[in-house]
Amino acid sequence: MAAKTESAIYTHGHHASVVRSHSWRTAKNSIGFLLPHLKPDMKILDIGCGPGTITIDVASYVPQGHITGLERAGGILSQARALAEEKGVTNIDFVEGDANALSYGDDTFDVVFCHQVLQHVGDPVGMLAEMKRVTKPGGIVAAREADYGVFVWYPELPGLKDWQDMYDRVARRNGGEPNAGRVLHAWARKAGFSDVQCSCTMWCYASPGDVKWWSESWVERAVASSFATTAIEHGLATKEDLQKISQAWEEWGQDEDAWISIPSAEIVCTKS
Repeated sequence: MAAKTESAIYTHGHHASVVRSHSWRTAKNSIGFLLPHLKPDMKILDIGCGPGTITIDVASYVPQGHITGLERAGGILSQARALAEEKGVTNIDFVEGDANALSYGDDTFDVVFCHQVLQHVGDPVGMLAEMKRVTKPGGIVAAREADYGVFVWYPELPGLKDWQDMYDRVARRNGGEPNAGRVLHAWARKAGFSDVQCSCTMWCYASPGDVKWWSESWVERAVASSFATTAIEHGLATKEDLQKISQAWEEWGQDEDAWISIPSAEIVCTKS
């Protein structure tokens, strides 16, 4: 029987504007909920590591251990490896692979985690079960997922509501669940976990620098990333629709009172 492979399409893709956004992520600002559980000699697997900024940060928490960053889109891994080399991080490696069918044996890792990944896959319960399989008894499976349906911003521009609605349609057309945060704990229980600790944190962009960074990212992503390509190819939007959304993000970013909150649910599951 052929190994199970991913059925969904990654909504954001790896356009330069997306990679720049993801490269902002660190262990502290993205998986702070997991850090207290880490021990210096742990063996860790980071699912969907992207450009590797979180993975490389986590390596410093396990100086006598090792972390592997796994990414389905292998092209981005050259950037991750270069960053690790630049920072002199050696207890790390990056591999290409599909988390629906991991190439590791049962009970291999102390911790397996993913960040903003399960919302983009066709079978999140199955992926969590696979993460559980390769985790040692007593080990941890952790995840953090946003919930696009409860993003909140000011000023409340109509064009940004159009963006939110369109993002939902595009993500679902791609086979994902954009409101993953609210069901993350339920997915974990369906995957066979009985010990599921839940929490919720958010990113908040309100300083001029953060607002400019987020605004400029979506000004470009709205018209040039895989999000835009999918929207047009499947008749979910016209180029004019996407341009209006891009302009809305630009207008938002120029408002001195601009503010946005992005909540994410978190789970820490112990394998019995």
